[in-house]
Amino acid sequence: MAPAAAAVSAARPSSLPRPSPRRGRSSGACSFRCAAMSARRLSTLVSSSGPGNYSCSRWRWGRPLCSQAEVAGTTVDDDEACELVSGSDLVIGEGDDSVTAYLLKAVKNNNGTGILLLSDIFGYEDSATRDFAYRVACNGYNVLVPDLFRGNPWKLSLPLDDDSFAPWLAGLAPARVSGDIDACTRWLVDEFKAAGVSKKLGVVGFCYGGGRLVEALARDAERCFSAGVCFYGCPMDASLGDRVAAPVLFVTGDGDPFCTVETVRELERRARGAKAAVYAGRGHGFAHRPQSLEDDVDAEDAFNAVRGWLHDHLLA
Repeated sequence: MAPAAAAVSAARPSSLPRPSPRRGRSSGACSFRCAAMSARRLSTLVSSSGPGNYSCSRWRWGRPLCSQAEVAGTTVDDDEACELVSGSDLVIGEGDDSVTAYLLKAVKNNNGTGILLLSDIFGYEDSATRDFAYRVACNGYNVLVPDLFRGNPWKLSLPLDDDSFAPWLAGLAPARVSGDIDACTRWLVDEFKAAGVSKKLGVVGFCYGGGRLVEALARDAERCFSAGVCFYGCPMDASLGDRVAAPVLFVTGDGDPFCTVETVRELERRARGAKAAVYAGRGHGFAHRPQSLEDDVDAEDAFNAVRGWLHDHLLA
């Protein structure tokens, strides 16, 4: 259900944070302890450029996935920044509580900062999710993408009807999903914060993952995350905004039937330091699943805003 045009403003990078000059970083420590982890060698990746190292693929309309990235005061062009991104499968935790995840690490321009990326219902192996994770990694980050669905994501080929989708969604135990997200958070804390590699972590979520992002930040009493980006989260409980301390950029379209502008604006009002970027004429999934040239233009626009948001809250 699209809100009235008067209630909507289309965001552009000029109205959103731009990367600022890099300064020294500081943050309070987080008391999470490490979760046990074992690693397996990655078996399948797109655009391989050698054992364990991978070049970025491209957006469907032909532009390279990687934008220019600032590295120690210099500019690295698309090809150089994306020449090497390593990927590996991980198993975080042990036994029935273990979580399969996928880790992408920037090789040439790694800034030491960890990002937890929570996928939509199509799962962590979906190509659109992997492409976006690659693009974030190309900008210097270490991106962890967990399997929130324990090997049973919703399939793109299936219709979103109540007869089949509702029972599948009901089978996702909230306590189990939140526990998996918390385990991955603990792993990131141990790998990047406790180890002294980085003082800040970020979290990004799409659709189903965006809704879980709001919940994760609301229960983040230890302030492990310093920034978040929520793409058209659904469902989202706006009342949780009062408990969200990390600044969140909420991205959605005014034609999204699953993530209403009213909910996004309410979260923007309630959550400290939050900002909403609402794109006129865009529907659900436009930023990571563009379906037209118009979607693609705004998807690129949104990514640039996200890049600036992460830089200013995690690196500056």
